[in-house]
Amino acid sequence: MQRLLLGIDRISTFVGQAGAWLIIGLTLMISYEVFSRYALGTPHAWVFDASNMLYGTMFMLAGAYTLAKRGHVRGDILYGFLPPRMQASIDLVLYLAFFFPGVIALAWAGIDFFEVSLAQDEHSSIAADGPPIYPFKAVIPVAGALLLLQGAAETIRCILCLANGSWPPREGDVEEVDVEQLKEMVQGTPTAELAESPPPRDDQPGAGR
Repeated sequence: MQRLLLGIDRISTFVGQAGAWLIIGLTLMISYEVFSRYALGTPHAWVFDASNMLYGTMFMLAGAYTLAKRGHVRGDILYGFLPPRMQASIDLVLYLAFFFPGVIALAWAGIDFFEVSLAQDEHSSIAADGPPIYPFKAVIPVAGALLLLQGAAETIRCILCLANGSWPPREGDVEEVDVEQLKEMVQGTPTAELAESPPPRDDQPGAGR
């Protein structure tokens, strides 16, 4: 089971990291358009839609990757202090009540959007030579399917945590807040640090008082 979960994590990670390379194309395209518009006086109307599609594709492909790395926004300052079984219970309820219905609706609607756009050979309406839109709309159901796959892995992790009392290991955990350091700040100096601190010497100020 652990190999299956880590395998799903690797798929989400690969797709997210591959989609991140789109930022290079987006940067080059916007840089060229700025030069062309202000230096050459020849703006291109299609760049607006093309840049939106590149950014949207990168954003959607990063959804499953971010979920795999636990990077989505969450109230870590409260959640991190809860015991693992309580965390898993909250996550499981939220996945079943909100995540899966929302992502299924996204993927289902995305399939319809793509099919209609492909049948119409839809292109950008901003310019006569506008880019085709149906490849971009194809990303919607793909991103939805990846999210559903990663969501299934996270749901299994919740069930395993409820059964075992601890979270299964995962690759490359990412937390927006370092919960362990936060606990140390709230609770005071850790016992381990106190044990490692050397006792004051007799020649130090305040020794023996």
